[in-house]
Amino acid sequence: MAEIKVAGNETIQYVVIQMGNEQYGIDIKYIDNIVRVQHATRVPKVAPYIRGVINLRGEVIPIMNLRKKMDLPEVEDTKNTRIIIVKLEQLGVIGLIVDEIKEVVTLSVDEIEKVAYDKDDKNIFLMGVGKHEGNLISLLDLNAVVAE
Repeated sequence: MAEIKVAGNETIQYVVIQMGNEQYGIDIKYIDNIVRVQHATRVPKVAPYIRGVINLRGEVIPIMNLRKKMDLPEVEDTKNTRIIIVKLEQLGVIGLIVDEIKEVVTLSVDEIEKVAYDKDDKNIFLMGVGKHEGNLISLLDLNAVVAE
C-alpha cells in the first residue's frame, strides 16, 4: 500500500503534517492509525517531550509531543491536533502529537532531495526534502525522531 510502482519510477506516499508554519512528511508505511488527542496518563521520570501513555483499544502506547522534541514553541491542543500512531521495527509503537494533518501526497524519488549534514549531529530529524506542487515538505526520519 505504501509504495507504488509507476512505469519503473518508484514513488512513496507521505502523510503531510503541519507543525507551526512548516510542513513535514511521514512515510505512510510507518503509520498504523491517526486518532484525536485524548488524555494521556503521566509517567514519572521520562523525557520532557513524552506526554505520557494512552490506552488505545487495549494497547498502552507512549505519546511524544513532536513540538517539544523538535524544540518548537509549545501551543495548546486544538480541534485539529492529532496523534499519529507509528510502528517502527526496532522501537515498537509510539504516538506522535502533531498540530494538524494536511493531506497525503505521492512523491517520486526524483522529487526528493537528500539532506547533507554532519553525521555526528544527533538532532537531525530529516531524511530529505520533497517538492510537491511548488511547496517544500521536510521528510521526517522517524527512527531519528523517536530515538533515545
